[in-house]
This record gives sequence, structure tokens and C-alpha cells, in this order.
Amino acid sequence: MKNILAVLVVLLAVSFQAQNLEKLSNEINEEGIALYRSEMASWYGTDVFGASYENMENVGGYFSYIDESVPKCIFFSKENKVIATIAFPTNYNPKDANLDLKERDFTPTEAEYFSIRQNALSRIKTDTIFKSYQNTSFNIVPLIRKNVKKVYVLTGPSVNNVVVFGNDYLLTFNNKNEVKNVEKLHNSMIPTNIHDEKVGKTVSGVHSHVIEKWLTITPTDICTLMLYHNLTNWDSYTVVSKKYVSIWNSNNKLVIMKTENFKNMAENILKNKDKTESKEKTE
Repeated sequence: MKNILAVLVVLLAVSFQAQNLEKLSNEINEEGIALYRSEMASWYGTDVFGASYENMENVGGYFSYIDESVPKCIFFSKENKVIATIAFPTNYNPKDANLDLKERDFTPTEAEYFSIRQNALSRIKTDTIFKSYQNTSFNIVPLIRKNVKKVYVLTGPSVNNVVVFGNDYLLTFNNKNEVKNVEKLHNSMIPTNIHDEKVGKTVSGVHSHVIEKWLTITPTDICTLMLYHNLTNWDSYTVVSKKYVSIWNSNNKLVIMKTENFKNMAENILKNKDKTESKEKTE
């Protein structure tokens, strides 16, 4: 009876752990997709705006957000008035974008996004935690989900054939839109060539995490993988740490498992492969 109870306890613990990791995977993936949708609107929004607006010295900045499932990119003037609203369909095709160049005030929702974006920008200029690198620039991505206000700061390359992971940050805010916390998501910047001169175009990639709070793949990693997928065609990507192995695939599915479980699984696969090859040789 004691043995049966012990087995049940182990099974329950394993099941609970699996459920927790699945929940964590879903949360990270959803946040990453939200970042991706915002960044896609910004990527194409700047193209649409630049092709249609002439008084560029009047531009104070821009940000994107999801308005009742519609991705929108907002440009504002130096007087903090909205001077352009670009709404996108789900395919983000610039040809199908709805451009409105009518000047107006921010909506209440846009005012919140504007506030945290500007406060994040001020913090970036004064806080030494933020590191700048040659041939890169910061992308400021405000995000309000489930009544939580955040700004992610990603590093984007200004040269071709490079995807940049790392050198990214998360700022969180209080109800007054004041910066509550600033943290690094990666320990360094990780530039990765899309096309390697020796092996050609890579089909997958991997990097490691060491920051204790961010030992899984990050929402910024997910966002970057989705943004550059059309250029990289990576079938999968893996993030490894002492505690977790996170595996993302091009269908935008994410699996997170304990590193020890991943190692055991890999060892079992190799053992079974060796047994099969040995059996084939003796037949």
C-alpha cells in the first residue's frame, strides 16, 4: 500500500509540473504573439506613413497597439497630436492598410500607450542598464494586457543578414504610468547570421539563458522569431538554460521542459537508435 501511495504521489507531482510548464508556455507564447502583432504594425506602418506624409520634421514619434483585434500604428506630432492612423488587416498587407491623416487627439487608450512609451523613452536616456551597439537601434514596444502596463525594448539590426536576440529589456509601470521596474531579459546581445558563408542558410538555431528570472525562452525571443521567419525559414529554435529547454517551431508552437527531462529523453532516443542500428547490422 505504501508503495502504491508513493507511486501516486510521484505521478501527481509529474502531472502538476507538466501542467505548470504548459501554462507557462502558453503565457510566454501569447505575450510574444502580442509583441509580434504590435511590431508588425510598426514595421509596415512606418512604410505606409513615409510614403504618404511629407512634413517629417513635424513627427514626434509613433507606437502601435491592438484596437479591438485591429492592429493600428499611430504617428504623433511634436505637439502630441495624432497626425496619422494606419489600420491593418490580419495579413498586414500594406496595400490593404487604411491610412487616415486627419489630425486629432489621442483616444483614452492611446493616451495610456503614449504615456508609458514616453516615460520608457525618458528612462532609456538616463538609465545605464541600457546598452547601445553599433549598427543597431532600440525598438520601443508598449503593451497593455490584462490591465498590466509594460514596455519591451528590443534591439533591431540596421544591417542585412542578421537577426538580433538579446540586449532587450522590460519596463513595468504602476497605475500612474510611472516606471516601477526595469530589467534585462538577456545577459548580452546575440547577433545571428541568417545565411552562413560556410553552411549556407541555417534551418534552426539555439542560444542560452543565464539570468535567473529568465531561464525560459522570452516573449521577445518569440516576437523576433516570428518577425524574421520569412527571411530565415527556421523550422525550429531552441533556448537552453540550467533549468529549462524551450523549443519553438515554425507553426508557432512552444514546448518548455525541464533540462534534466530533455537530457533523459535525448539519451533514450540515442540508445534506441544504437539498438536499432546494431540489430540491422546483425540481420
